[in-house]
Amino acid sequence: MRFASLGSGSKGNSTIIQSKTTCIMIDCGFSIKECIKRLQRLDKTPDDIDAILVTHEHSDHWKGVLPLATRYSIDIFITAGCLRATGFDSKAYAGINIIDSHQVFKLGDIEVKPIPVPHDANEPVQFILEDNENRFGILTDVGSITPYIIKQYSGCNGLLIEANHDLVLLQSGSYPRFLKDRVGGQWGHLNNQQTAALINEIDQSCIQQLVIGHISLSNNNKQLAKSSIENVYKGSANIIYADQEEGFDWLQLSAL
Repeated sequence: MRFASLGSGSKGNSTIIQSKTTCIMIDCGFSIKECIKRLQRLDKTPDDIDAILVTHEHSDHWKGVLPLATRYSIDIFITAGCLRATGFDSKAYAGINIIDSHQVFKLGDIEVKPIPVPHDANEPVQFILEDNENRFGILTDVGSITPYIIKQYSGCNGLLIEANHDLVLLQSGSYPRFLKDRVGGQWGHLNNQQTAALINEIDQSCIQQLVIGHISLSNNNKQLAKSSIENVYKGSANIIYADQEEGFDWLQLSAL
């Protein structure tokens, strides 16, 4: 299994996971043109994508899903609450598949486990994907860490976790008060200290690739995130910090 990102941040998100036989996209917050350009960096085209998993309906994750899927006949997997929030009629596209946020399902040789999370969206989920050799977890757009999240994300070989904001930068920045309260609240995004606490709690022994993503351009920077997270990470793998424009290139997970 390997994974890569087309971009990670408030201007657009999309992650690609590839196993031996299956290629899955998680979210698409980019236009078709931009998505194709970014896929080319990874030597991929939309025709290579077997399915798109949707975490929630916010535009930086959802904006490009329908345009890309309908043009290239890609199946979409989405919770009922999320689909209702988009206002899209599921009967208008045969490739819409409603998923149970508590039910594991299979896509090719990949087992997909939705993870319900606290976020200010409608039935939002994150995902853990597993083949016969490796386990990859993505955890962005989550306002607080629950015991269930800690349990599920322990033992992953590859992890993409958000460190969205620094508390001081958020509170002293230019965002209006309501937006500061939203981002920093229990249904918003993880700050650097929350991300560090999660990494400290999970089993780090299996981690081969650790990526920190969804870093706010306004309320955080990589150095601040790094100073919090690298104090608690005791694993041997290098930590990658995802970029809004470049995402990150393919990261390989070795067979267990």
